[in-house]
Amino acid sequence: LTGHYNSVTSVAVTADSKFVISGSRDKTMRIWNLETGQPLHTLTGHYNPVTSVAVTADSKFVISGSDDSTVRIWNLETGQPLHTLTGHYNSVTSVAVTADSKFVISGSRDKTMRIWNLETGQPLHTLTGHHGWVNSVAVTADSKFVISGSGDNTVRIWNLETGQPLHTLTGHNDWVNSVAVTADSKFVISGPDDNTVRIWNLETGQLMTSFTGDSPIVSCAVSADNLTVLAGDGSGQVHFLRVENLPEQKKISEIL
Repeated sequence: LTGHYNSVTSVAVTADSKFVISGSRDKTMRIWNLETGQPLHTLTGHYNPVTSVAVTADSKFVISGSDDSTVRIWNLETGQPLHTLTGHYNSVTSVAVTADSKFVISGSRDKTMRIWNLETGQPLHTLTGHHGWVNSVAVTADSKFVISGSGDNTVRIWNLETGQPLHTLTGHNDWVNSVAVTADSKFVISGPDDNTVRIWNLETGQLMTSFTGDSPIVSCAVSADNLTVLAGDGSGQVHFLRVENLPEQKKISEIL
């Protein structure tokens, strides 16, 4: 898929697998037909590079975060803007949306996260406590908890409804670039600059297991069946990690 004229920073795929959304340092997003590879819309309006994109589970709305400190919500079908969410005072680094399409979560270099009502565009909570940039945010499938990774070397788990912290996960020796959560909402995955991938118990905050590579982990994700963790590192490799019998065996083995 070609058309952006600067780096592509983030991609998302609709739940029905019909469309791909890409965000770029060229300040635009593009919506592509996955079957044909043809562009459907180019979304313009951000004044600085787009850093993160997400899409609602019903495939109706696209969410974008930008270095212009705003979050924007767009109608996927028409490509028209719905809301511009303002309040962060530094770059928005990561955006996520709850499975029920009710709330948007944004993380920022201002060291905070914000939870927004998607329909109205109004803020619900500002989550404070990190001492470094918030680099990555994720939300559990049951829409109960928000997970954040930060430049302060920690992962934090928050109650979405109240905005209160549940756990601060410590042990990483460098800043956390990426966080993900299993589809059953039981485990959190974190990827930092210290070359490790860690799996944590969401309910207790306990470290279950870890994998050590040779390069900083820049992005991590988990398969829908909760069995495979994917981790991309700074050397250009993608690790496929098979999760086996957590929490009893506390074991993870690299399968590819």
